[in-house]
Amino acid sequence: MGASQSAGTEHEFQDLADRTGFSLEQIGNINKRFRQLSNNEETLSREDLASIPALDNNPIRAQIINAFFDKRNLHQNETGTVQEIGFEEFLMVMTHFRPAAMGITEEERENLRRDKLRFLFNMHDTDSDGTINLEEYRRVVEELLSKAGTIGQETAKAIADAAMLEVASTTRGKMEPDEFYEGITFENFLQILNTFDIETRMHVRFLHMDTATLRCGKSK
Repeated sequence: MGASQSAGTEHEFQDLADRTGFSLEQIGNINKRFRQLSNNEETLSREDLASIPALDNNPIRAQIINAFFDKRNLHQNETGTVQEIGFEEFLMVMTHFRPAAMGITEEERENLRRDKLRFLFNMHDTDSDGTINLEEYRRVVEELLSKAGTIGQETAKAIADAAMLEVASTTRGKMEPDEFYEGITFENFLQILNTFDIETRMHVRFLHMDTATLRCGKSK
């Protein structure tokens, strides 16, 4: 029975490897972390992620946790959230943090970049209305700059504030500081972050896994 269960797990992992680009070894390691977080249960809850100490002082803690339960990130083609996720859903979210494979085409690289930015956009579009407001965008930029580790929090905030005003100018023309602004669409978001190096920013070290090491070879 044990051998049969092992064979079933191996087959399941191979299917996930074919769909995600992760290697069998990488999927095994991610599965171990999933089991640790879920206390060896089949599903993971918000409370399980909320218990991670490294998230306690993160300014976007709520958004990070919600991203793992957002139906838009689980390829369900609908909005809303789920209460719990299984390992497959957890792995699908993790693919957004995986560095680009070596030897992929420019088109594949651009599609991967677009997927990463869509994930980031969804994280801050908390009401799923297809837009994020300027304050939310400022937090996106501030968080990305802070993760670079080369500048301080206050400097990152100052740059983010300047970027927020630039967005207003880019998407709506000259605006007064107190003028009402309805929000940034995903297409605006792509245009504004066109030259931003998203590859080196999107990691999930709070899971005690450095996703920068999860690069895989080009899928056959």
